[in-house]
Amino acid sequence: MPEATQPVDKEKLKASMARLYQIYRDIGETANEVSRWRCPYKNAQDRCTAQFGCRNQFFTGVPDEKAICAGSDKLNYRAAWEI
Repeated sequence: MPEATQPVDKEKLKASMARLYQIYRDIGETANEVSRWRCPYKNAQDRCTAQFGCRNQFFTGVPDEKAICAGSDKLNYRAAWEI
């Protein structure tokens, strides 16, 4: 026999959805702010994922290892890109 389901508390669901929306909105705002000063090619481990040269790339000499991003997050990184 199928289990009886509990009725949905619409107010609780509405509050939960509003909280979830706020969390995602905060994440989006933070991402937009960070994107103004952090190089978009720098990953969470401070490794460069760019497929082009940049003067802020520091290669360790380890084969197949991504370069370390030596750029400062306080500088405008865009001038460092090689064209």
